[in-house]
Amino acid sequence: MKIDIVTIFPKMVQGPLAEGIVGRAIASGLIDVRVHDLRDYTMDRHRVVDDMPFGGGPGMVLKPEPLFAAVDWITEQRRREAEATDAPEPGRAVVLTSPDGERLTHRTAARLSALEHLVVLCGRYEGVDERVREHLATESISIGDYVVSGGELPALVIVDAVARLIPGVVGDEASVSGDTFARDGLLDFPQYTRPAEFRGLTVPPVLLSGHHAEIEKWRRAQALERTRRYRPDLLDTK
Repeated sequence: MKIDIVTIFPKMVQGPLAEGIVGRAIASGLIDVRVHDLRDYTMDRHRVVDDMPFGGGPGMVLKPEPLFAAVDWITEQRRREAEATDAPEPGRAVVLTSPDGERLTHRTAARLSALEHLVVLCGRYEGVDERVREHLATESISIGDYVVSGGELPALVIVDAVARLIPGVVGDEASVSGDTFARDGLLDFPQYTRPAEFRGLTVPPVLLSGHHAEIEKWRRAQALERTRRYRPDLLDTK
């Protein structure tokens, strides 16, 4: 999978991408992630990417020209690379990070992971020119009902959630299929490891029984109970 991230703070993104599961996936060639400085796509000598909003108001708004230019360049570059390798025309999404976007879910991450190419545009300041949302981005995504300083952290969350669903990125793929939200949309069941007793606190006996059917039954019941207790809204959608 090919992923391009467009941001005015590339160093905020580059460091985390070099670590952990995503870093290993990039190093092994399972995913190709490139970070682009939005200022490289400006046309003025001051490399201005923002301006005051029409109609007045506080803060600044990201201009449309650099964002359109960045996506145009990325699209053409990826197209040329695909032609050189006889690769098929990629399915693509252009995601704008925005607090008023669709909330990121496991289902969304799974859908994006099936694409060949993902472009993530990092929002900033008071937001982006609406023409970017309406005519450039294919969708807007939020990572939660709160506001952070910019789209760099949400972009990293999106990339991590998507990348780990790509076959081969996580060594034990069974651990991915059993993740919270992946198992019938439920929270994960409680996990325990050695020692079996710690400070008088013991592991549920069923987990030590070796009876796999009973263990699976217990885990299913615990996942339902945990979801009912902490995220009953997930059960309301079933």
